[in-house]
Amino acid sequence: MKLAIVTAYPPSKVTLTEYGYYLVKHFRLQKEVTELILITDRTNEPKDLNFEGDGCKITVKECWSFNNYSNIFSISKTISQTKPDAVLFNLQFLKFGDKKIPAALGLMLPFICKSKGIPTISLLHNILEQVDLENAGFTKNKLLQSIYNFIGTTLTKFVLASDILAVTISKYVTTLEQKYKVKNVALIPHGAFETPPEPDFKLPEGPKQVMAFGKFGTYKKVEILIEAVEEIRARSNADIEIVIAGTDSPNTPGYLDEMKQKYSHVPQIRFTGYVAEEDVPKIFGESAVTVFPYTSTTGSSGVLHQAGSYGNAV
Repeated sequence: MKLAIVTAYPPSKVTLTEYGYYLVKHFRLQKEVTELILITDRTNEPKDLNFEGDGCKITVKECWSFNNYSNIFSISKTISQTKPDAVLFNLQFLKFGDKKIPAALGLMLPFICKSKGIPTISLLHNILEQVDLENAGFTKNKLLQSIYNFIGTTLTKFVLASDILAVTISKYVTTLEQKYKVKNVALIPHGAFETPPEPDFKLPEGPKQVMAFGKFGTYKKVEILIEAVEEIRARSNADIEIVIAGTDSPNTPGYLDEMKQKYSHVPQIRFTGYVAEEDVPKIFGESAVTVFPYTSTTGSSGVLHQAGSYGNAV
């Protein structure tokens, strides 16, 4: 089988890039798959394809960019040219852009593929029915929220045109089946990407690192974490380092730079910036606790699963 996977992929910093990496890493080992067509976003650096062991052939097609209005055409053209036996879309609602039009156009691709007669699977990591639009940073305006919900319902129908729509939370299955009267929704729990060696649970020497990991600025806010640690320091002798690992959310560019300035007076605080996949075990291994300073959530938390797999307290 020649399988095409439409996803962001390292070193891209677009959402779900890490998940895309692990999809490729494990699909390449399946004996039914003879070739993977990686239909991914453009990056300046080469794609990370340094896997251990033998696997199937991987062909990289860089043909789309975040917030590009022509993604729907370039991806559709690439799929037609490469002639895969099936297509897997690794999706969430802001996969192809944080601007409304390119984001919406990208979500029409499963419908287009199905219309061409290509077997289509979509892995959807969030559904609008379970997103608090205000806390997630979309809009506080009630009228706009109603419009967003209408558009979200319409786009969900395009994604549901897939032969199979996979989601990571059981509640999503129930919501989609009841609202849209469909039977093609499957549950694929998020899980951990790997099975790492059993951790020894010993705290590293030196300051206890309190770490938050992700894309920040919308529903993930670092202020409450920093100020909570400051309160702990004020009433104890605990030697604590604050580690903010990750980047801005696409919806809030400049947020972390603003936080650096706002809390420049706070000692022992470190902003790592983007964390490459090979550095993830080190980030978790050096941390005493992983903190989730969220006001809301838009889906299953990959960071929570990773924290558990590395033996971190949460």
